[in-house]
Amino acid sequence: MIEISDKEFIKLAGYIKTNFGIHLSDEKRTLVMGRLWNVLNSLNMENFSDYLNYIATDQSGEAARTFINQMTTNHTYFMRESDHFDLFRAKVLPEQVPKIKDRDLRVWSAGCSTGEEAYTLAILINEFFGNARLGWDTKLLATDISEKVLIEAKKGIYSREEVALLPERWKHNYFHPHGMNQYEVKPKIKNEVVFRRFNLMDPFPFKKKFHVIFCRNVMIYFDASTRMQLIHKFYDSLVPGGYLFIGHSETIQRDHTKFKYVMPAVYRKE
Repeated sequence: MIEISDKEFIKLAGYIKTNFGIHLSDEKRTLVMGRLWNVLNSLNMENFSDYLNYIATDQSGEAARTFINQMTTNHTYFMRESDHFDLFRAKVLPEQVPKIKDRDLRVWSAGCSTGEEAYTLAILINEFFGNARLGWDTKLLATDISEKVLIEAKKGIYSREEVALLPERWKHNYFHPHGMNQYEVKPKIKNEVVFRRFNLMDPFPFKKKFHVIFCRNVMIYFDASTRMQLIHKFYDSLVPGGYLFIGHSETIQRDHTKFKYVMPAVYRKE
């Protein structure tokens, strides 16, 4: 394995913090070497200084995309933190939908990884509207910084084990068998999710505000300052009364935000 020097690690940590918001503590040094070893090897590079220079001078952006694909952790599964989905179905949708005059429900799954969260939300929206969906725009936005996971998310193919926690009715209505021991999301749900690559550190380009934002288990990779900056951006991107869902291992400092606490890891814009 190629060793990374103190100077190289500081420079790499600064690059990923500045460009992607991810905080790398010194304890992550071995993880960095392990995840990037194959990349350096494929480029015939013998040190991290050459690799950092390569990323900095690559005008195509491909080097940076490969770098962040290797460095991000993408662990998720269907029905993760299921109490959030219960609240979304039982309270958030019945509360939000009657207020929407333009019939444009705007939901954002930020840090969507391989798509399980986004497809679950699309199913819940589909079941809420039923036959009353005509005339509504209910497509939801799902974004991630990693192109690698977005490719998998767009396929919408999951193993038998990955869909095991879903209700049998859902597996029958919203999935169909795909090959051996796999399930694929049916087009009626797949077409309701718009997957896009997006860096949460970039300025938000959205013209309309969201009714609901899910950003769960993403901010655990940021330091306190970056988290608060992102929280403020989310607040500004929600309609009054809109909801923000974060991960149960994440918290918002209530003294430093206008968000109102609803329940663990759920906040509402007043």
